[in-house]
Amino acid sequence: MDDLFRPDYDGPGVAGVDEVGRGPLAGDVVAAAVILDPARPVSGLRDSKQLSAARREQLAAQIREQALAWSVARATVAEIDELNILQASLLAMHRAVRALQPQPVYVLVDGNRLPRWDYASEPVVKGDDRVAAIAAASILAKVQRDAELLELDRQYPGYGFARHKGYPTPAHLAALRELGATAVHRRSFAPVRAILQAE
Repeated sequence: MDDLFRPDYDGPGVAGVDEVGRGPLAGDVVAAAVILDPARPVSGLRDSKQLSAARREQLAAQIREQALAWSVARATVAEIDELNILQASLLAMHRAVRALQPQPVYVLVDGNRLPRWDYASEPVVKGDDRVAAIAAASILAKVQRDAELLELDRQYPGYGFARHKGYPTPAHLAALRELGATAVHRRSFAPVRAILQAE
């Protein structure tokens, strides 16, 4: 495994979990969970934000082929608005781990919070830089969510979802003001709520 990862975090049956999409104004929050196979390591794993889109796609295909188990799950826009983004992110991560087959013996979660669950687990701050399985999860989640935002760009032309992936860029905010909020915008987020109130 690459030198930047702590080998004590890469034992058999250890799942890494990460989510993508807390900050955007639109779209689901997506989480992934991965149990890597020590006999079939995936070379080049990094935090997904440090990789090009093409490299993420390549690694995602390798992860899906070589991992012992992997899953991708989500919390919807409606759940984000109902629960808040933190709780929705934890829910998505819980769903991702619950979907793993086989189930993990231990779970490492990127960040400083854990979902409420019965798994033996620990949070790892900057885990996508320290734990290979978390880096793998961040890649799967990012590839999945980016693909979904490309589809939303086709469904809702004019908002620029393919470029900004739902994040509150000046162009996205300008489109919101001009075109209004869509069904996939998070109404609990302040910029969207302000647009709705102005309408």
